Amino acid sequence: MKLHRFEDASQFYERVKDYLLSQEALHCLLLGICNTLIHHPQQYDCQPYLASVEMDGKIVAVAMRTPPRRLILSKIEKFAAVEAIACGTALRAIAEDLHSEQQQLPGVSGLAAEALAFAQVWQDITSQSYKLEKQLRIHQLDKVQPISRSSGYLRLATEDESFFLVDWYKAFAIEAFGSVEGNEERTIKHYLSQNSLYVWQDQVPVSMARSRLFTPSSALIGPVYTPPEYRRKGYATSCVAALSQTLLDQGCRYCFLFTDLANPTSNHIYQAIGYQRVGDWNDYSFSKNITVDATA
Repeated sequence: MKLHRFEDASQFYERVKDYLLSQEALHCLLLGICNTLIHHPQQYDCQPYLASVEMDGKIVAVAMRTPPRRLILSKIEKFAAVEAIACGTALRAIAEDLHSEQQQLPGVSGLAAEALAFAQVWQDITSQSYKLEKQLRIHQLDKVQPISRSSGYLRLATEDESFFLVDWYKAFAIEAFGSVEGNEERTIKHYLSQNSLYVWQDQVPVSMARSRLFTPSSALIGPVYTPPEYRRKGYATSCVAALSQTLLDQGCRYCFLFTDLANPTSNHIYQAIGYQRVGDWNDYSFSKNITVDATA
C-alpha cells in the first residue's frame, strides 16, 4: 500500500477522477472541490492537501483538505474488509502522513463508517479526542416530482443584491457550522461571477440556493438558505425544485444535495421533490492539543 501526495490539483484530478466518478453521488463534494481548485484556485488561501492511497496500482482511498477546513475522505475501497485491519491501513497511511507534516486537523468529514474509523485512528496517533458534530445525508435526483409551488419564481441573483446575500450566507454558516470564516464577501462575489447563485422571488427575494457543476452532467446544490421571517411558506422547497429542474433542462443527468439529519423537515421536503438517499455523511471535530511547558 502506497500513499501519493500531489501539489498540482489538475494532476491529482487526472489520477483520481475515475475512482471518484465511479461513485459520483458519494464523491460529489470532493469532485466539486477539485473543480474549484482547478478552475478557481484563488478561492483558497492555502496550499491544499491532496493524496491518494493505492494498492497494487489501484486507488483504494482519496483524501483532500483545503486549510483551515476539515479533512475530507472518499469512500474506502472494500472498507468492510479493510476495517478489520487496525481500522484500515489506508486510513492510517493518510493519518500518519498528515501527522508527519504536523498538520493540525480541526476534524474529518466523510461517509459515516470511514469518518469514524479515521477519527479513531487520528486519536490513536495524536491522543486528540473526537466528537460527532453533524450527521448529514447525501441525496440524488434525476427527475423532479410535481409538487405544489409557493407563489413566486426562480431567478439568478444579481451583483447589486450582494449586500443582503452576504448577510444570508453568514447566517447560513452560523446555523450550519456554528461560525463564519471571514471570507463571505469573496465567496458571494465568486458565486455571482459564476452565475451559480439563485433566489426565489415573491415580490422580494425570500430564499437562495447555489448550484455547482463539477462535471458536465452533474451538479451539487447548496447552500440553501431562507431567512427566519420567510420560513414555513415552502419557499426553499420551491427554490430547490425549480433549480433542480433548471439544471436537468440544461443537460445535467443528476443533482445532488446534503441534508442535516437533525432537521427531518428538510429531509422530507427534498424527498417529495424527488431526491433519494444514497449515503450518510458525518462531520467530526478533534480536540486541540495543549502543549505543556515541562520547565514551568
